[in-house]
Amino acid sequence: MIIPLDKNLIFRLATKDDLYEIVQMLLDDTLGALREKHDATLSDSYVNAFEKIQADPNQELTIVELNGEKVATFQLSFIQYLTYQGGLRAQIEAVRTKSTYRGQGIGTKVFEYAINRAKEKGCHLIQLTTDKRRPDAIRFYESLGFVATHEGMKRKLD
Repeated sequence: MIIPLDKNLIFRLATKDDLYEIVQMLLDDTLGALREKHDATLSDSYVNAFEKIQADPNQELTIVELNGEKVATFQLSFIQYLTYQGGLRAQIEAVRTKSTYRGQGIGTKVFEYAINRAKEKGCHLIQLTTDKRRPDAIRFYESLGFVATHEGMKRKLD
């Protein structure tokens, strides 16, 4: 079933009441299911992280609702740095659309909103990282104009 998206999507900052459903969206993903914890109640680690995100003016954890149902989420981080003449950039993370709503254009609307929000804050670019094991996501990001310009590296800390 395709749901018209014209004026039905609502973007708002997440509240603590949204946290359980956000974690469920993070779990509703092949890779997310490997790293998130699924319980009937939220662990303190999620609550503590949410409180830190909420208290930080450079973080925006957003919920997207369609006709009152929470259907997507993402986090924008605004990073101040010295390069680019003291520029500001936005990092978009943890983008998830409920699996029952994927393929209906919600992800595109999420990115349109996030890009506009980054522009409003004065960012000169928006960036993201994605796991190389997500070829569909990579194609989607490329269709939105994102370009793989750098090779990212990570090191796990024990």
